[in-house]
Amino acid sequence: MTKREDLKLLIVEDRQVMLKIIRRLLLQLGYAHVDEAVNGLQALDRIRENTYDLILSDWNMDGMSGFDLLKIVRAAPATHATPFILVTAEAKPENILAAKAAGANGYLLKPFKLDMLEKTLDSVLAATHGADTLAVA
Repeated sequence: MTKREDLKLLIVEDRQVMLKIIRRLLLQLGYAHVDEAVNGLQALDRIRENTYDLILSDWNMDGMSGFDLLKIVRAAPATHATPFILVTAEAKPENILAAKAAGANGYLLKPFKLDMLEKTLDSVLAATHGADTLAVA
């Protein structure tokens, strides 16, 4: 099994405070390779330049939502299997169902604590590709 410090993650978040919080939490969990993007369009540039083991994206962002980013990532052959977690403050059942239908591997509700982030990441990363589950925390 790959160690956390060997995995490369991409955080997509338009709010700088939240971006710093997520980065700090990931570093506390042992993830050493964490890239950032402040919106979906910048994330696409990063994804074209790098290969990621997991993408953690806010849902609501200007320019391109995390949901739209997810659909683009799933449609591209090079990234269609990349684990993708949507992060949002909205716990609407229809959003969770839409995220699953679009191919999200996880759905993390803000605000969250270190243990919930860890549980969600561990669940998503441990799941086999093609598993029909969605980690919701």
